[in-house]
Parts: sequence; C-alpha cells; structure tokens
Amino acid sequence: MENLYDVIVIGAGVIGSAIARELSRYKLRIGVLEKELDVCCETSGRNSGVLHAGFNNKPGTLMAKFCVEGNKSFEKVSKELDIPFKRTGKLVVGFTLEDREKLLNLKLQGEQNGVVGLEIINKKQIKEIEPNINGNFAMYSPSTGILNPFTYTVALAENACSNGASFYFDNEVVDIKRKNEIYEIRTNKNRYKTKWIINAAGLNSDKVCKMLGINEYTIKPCRGEYFILDKKIGSLLRLPAYPIPNEKEGGLGIHLTPSIDGNVFIGPSSEYIKSKDDYSVTKNVMDMLIEDGMRIFPHIKKEYFIRNFAGIRPKLVGKDIGGYKDFIIKKDKKYPNTINLVGIESPGLTSAIPIAKYVAELLKEDIHLEANLNFNPKRKGIISFSDKSIELKEKLIKENPDYGEVICRCENITKAEIVEAINNILGVDIVTGIKYRTRAMMGRCQGGYCEGRIVELIKEIKNKKEEDILYSKKGSQMFIGKVKK
Repeated sequence: MENLYDVIVIGAGVIGSAIARELSRYKLRIGVLEKELDVCCETSGRNSGVLHAGFNNKPGTLMAKFCVEGNKSFEKVSKELDIPFKRTGKLVVGFTLEDREKLLNLKLQGEQNGVVGLEIINKKQIKEIEPNINGNFAMYSPSTGILNPFTYTVALAENACSNGASFYFDNEVVDIKRKNEIYEIRTNKNRYKTKWIINAAGLNSDKVCKMLGINEYTIKPCRGEYFILDKKIGSLLRLPAYPIPNEKEGGLGIHLTPSIDGNVFIGPSSEYIKSKDDYSVTKNVMDMLIEDGMRIFPHIKKEYFIRNFAGIRPKLVGKDIGGYKDFIIKKDKKYPNTINLVGIESPGLTSAIPIAKYVAELLKEDIHLEANLNFNPKRKGIISFSDKSIELKEKLIKENPDYGEVICRCENITKAEIVEAINNILGVDIVTGIKYRTRAMMGRCQGGYCEGRIVELIKEIKNKKEEDILYSKKGSQMFIGKVKK
C-alpha cells in the first residue's frame, strides 16, 4: 500500500489547486491528477480575471455565498500567495428605463447576498469615476477587483506542492474502480490508489462522475470569445465596465475589463458548442465584440488589438433554458468517499478558497483531520523586475547578473525571471508554462522577439532536444529538428 493516497483530487484548475492547498493544512497524503501539462490550461485561465462582488447570483445559493466570502477575504489570500491584486470597483451601465429597473433589482439582490457599498449613480457620476465609459446611469460596486488567473492558480498549486501535495500532469483519468474500500484510478500513464476521490475536473467533471456510477449530470460547454488590447489603451480604462446581465444567455454580456497587467479585455461572447475543447475564435463573433464593446467604451481601435482567445464555461443548463444553475458540491452515501464538484463556472475564480474550505468541512464529517503543524500558507512569487525602482534594480543585478539581461522586450522580462519560472516547483517546462508565470510573450509582438530565446533556455536548463519542446499541449511540438548542425 506504499502508493496509497488519503485523497486524490482530479483536476488542477483553480478549484482543484485550491482544494489541494486547503487539504495540505492537514496530515494527509494528497495527489492531484491533471490531464494537461500544467495547471490553469482550460476554464481557470481563459476568463476575464475579475474578482466578483457577488450581486449577480441568486440569494441563498452556494454561488452567492462563496462569491461574497471569497471577495471579502482576498486581500489576505493575495498577500499569502504573493500575487498582484487590485480592488478597482466596477460599473454596470444602463441606457433605458428598463435597464434602470434591472439595476435596482440587481442592487437589491446584491444587498441580500451581503454585498456592501452598492450604489446607483447618474451619468455625471459615471464620468467622475471613469470618464471614458458611456451610460445614462450605472450601478457602482466598490468591492469588485482584478487579478491574474494564471498567477493565482499557479500560486495555489505551488503552495499546495510545497506543503506536501503531489501533482501529476499528463495524467488523464480513464477508469475508476473500488475494491475493499480503496479506489484504483487508472490514467493514460499510471495507476493510483486512494481512500477518497475529490472530483474537481471542471469541463470533464460529468465524465468523472459517470466513471463513479453517477449519471445525473451533463456539462454543456458554452464558449466565450475575447479580444486583448495593447497596454497603450490600458490607461483609458481603470475599472471593469459591464452591460446589464443577460440572464437568458447565462453570461454577463460583452464587457470591458482592465487586466492587472495593464491590458484591456473585450468579451466574452456566449455560444453553446458541442465539443469541450473547441477553443476556436470566429470573425463574426469578433466583429460583434467590437460593435458591442464600443457602445460602452468608444475608444476601441483595431490598431490596439494584439490577440484573441476563447474560454469555455462548464454549464449545467443548456441554451434552451439559459441562465445559471447553482454549484454542485456533493457527497453521497451511494458513492462512498467521493466529493463531486460539478458546474463550477463563474464566479468560480472568486469562490475557489471558500469552496476548498467547504470541501474540507465535508471531509471532516467522515474522517478526523489532524493539523499539519508544518503547513506554511505563504508562497513567494517570481520577482517582477520591470516595476522596481532604479535602486532596487541595481541591487538585483548586483546580486544576480541575469537581471541585467532582458529576454522579453515588450514586457521587460529578464533572464533571471525566465530561469526561475523554468525551475518552478511543479516541474512544468512547456513554453506557455513559462509565459503564464512571467508574462513573457504577452506583449505587443506576442513572442516574436523572445520566444526563441526562451526555448533555448528551456533546452539548456531541462536538457531537452528541439523536437521535445512543447508549446502547450501534447502534440504541440514547435520544432522537428535543426536546419543546420
């Protein structure tokens, strides 16, 4: 029974990584199985990066409860994990009398959920808060914030790992059997034994449920497309600006969101699709994003566009019904020693820590959890060189000359930062893994200057051949060899 885990978490998105971190507070042998080659490769990394206040969710739901809790405690979390976070506030804007009525209802709903400081403001007040946003009136939410979802998920996973949790990437679960009160999980690469299974598989949580014999859930993938705008326009938008939520489509409408790093997101759209891995972006949707975005934020120009992408929400309701169904976080005696989390869509990012605490409490109902006295909630992130003072930059270069060599010119990312990212505790060495940990390749040229140099560093540090370098997923080889030897 040497390879027997107390708990195996399936899925290393923001929810799975938060659960692994929370459970590492106790003396448990924890394994985390992830089918991708890094954390945050799907829903957790493909979103607006907003810390929601909690006014969009129905009172009494887990969505509302955990969103409000997650919002209120995030300063502490961001300090513990050393991640950038800014409480910007948010505007939900309207134009018609019908819009105003909806905003009043939204404010009332938020107050019932425990959201504080919500205020209906007029056109003049909108311009005082954000001069570049259009609207006849708006609801202002002071507690909304922005963060980097990649950095957050990586930080949760790294902290869990440093406290004893073991992460296994490229391990897609294909079969689960139970014998003598022990689960045997078979993946595409290995077999794992565990006393408990926590299903946090996101888009594939229904698939894992079916392996356990639970057939009552079906995830309906809903794709949202985004544009990313250059930092040149970042100074024109200081806080997220949303339209009135579209309850039927199950989204919050085409909104404008500043990123924590100074870019601007336009999106997402809302389109139910058949495949859970179809991240296509389409011209008609892109055109619609521009048209709808300009209604609120008229400063959009195509010269500012640097990238587009898509995310997929794991919805439990289909297009015919629309809207939202509450989070499923369930323990069932029919399926012993399992906790299944299904339909964790927005505000899952905001709710991750409260969800993890809730899962731990469910576990405590069945087993005694002894505190891990060596647990350390703090994690030190990669030093961002570009925003430091001249004096501190000189000090860093003196201590490590690699800070004096810039690899990514657009984002001013140094060799020291790239090297630290390559040597991450999770052992991730795909190109996007370095990108998400440093912001290299996220600037205006999208890696045109620095990507080759980053690949060379991965080769050197990880002792890899050109043909073994992967961009993001299995099969994403970037090279087939050298042109010259």
